[in-house]
Amino acid sequence: MANIQNDHALREALDGLSGDRQRVLGCRFAQGVLRLSTDERVRRAIETGLREDASPGELEDAFRAAKAYATKTYTDCGKDTDWLAQADHFVAAATAAALTPDAQVAERQNRAWKAAVQARMAVNCELIESDEVPDESEAERQYAIADAYLG
Repeated sequence: MANIQNDHALREALDGLSGDRQRVLGCRFAQGVLRLSTDERVRRAIETGLREDASPGELEDAFRAAKAYATKTYTDCGKDTDWLAQADHFVAAATAAALTPDAQVAERQNRAWKAAVQARMAVNCELIESDEVPDESEAERQYAIADAYLG
């Protein structure tokens, strides 16, 4: 049974996962911040990525949809603009990271970790916009998501 309480333990757990399990857990991280997305294609891409029985073609289509939306929304990042629009971008980026095809994954890259970091960026943007302090950090939520998935 996993007991993840910090990023080191999370990275260690994620590094031991197969590519398919990284995809599913990465999509769970993206699903955790889906409230910040405004694009239906991103929601559908996450749903596809969560399916254990998704075909390679379905996963490729889901990746392309999420990547296209992340690319489209990238132009607003870094500008003094709408923080929620930037959060929307990072949700799509988290989804695309989780769904990255094997052929595009670098040797030391981990889909789930990259999705986790992008999801945290989405929440950071939300926090800047809202000025509210959550009871639990996104990292802590991710530890619980990983514990539940791996346990």
